[in-house]
Amino acid sequence: MTVARTRILSYRDLVVWQRAMDLTDVAYEVTRSFPKDERFALTSQMQRSAVSIPSNIAEGHGREHLGEYLHHLSIANGSLMELETQFVIASRRQYIDQATLGQGLNLSGDVGRLLAGLVRALKARRPGHQTPDTYPGKRRVVLP
Repeated sequence: MTVARTRILSYRDLVVWQRAMDLTDVAYEVTRSFPKDERFALTSQMQRSAVSIPSNIAEGHGREHLGEYLHHLSIANGSLMELETQFVIASRRQYIDQATLGQGLNLSGDVGRLLAGLVRALKARRPGHQTPDTYPGKRRVVLP
């Protein structure tokens, strides 16, 4: 199976950014039903964590150096872990049901996998990057 590749002209073309935006929408929708006394606590924290994910993907994409891009993707990943934890907290506090928790965690898992794939692809672009086939002392076997 081959995957059609499209040219990335903007961070908005990145599937990981698009899915992170979907996750942000879910987080905002979920927090609408939280108790009012959570407005400045869990509600705010979930929304800020969710917003941080696509924001850092976009900011990193706009940076000049690859290392800066990777740094921002690392921050996005940290915010993703925060949001997952906050979904679990909301479930434990019975602010959301198991179906909503599952939806949030499934979507965050998708974003996490896409983020990890982007990081791998970017790291492979680094000068001197060694793939398993090019490690020192490793001989590549070519089969006929």
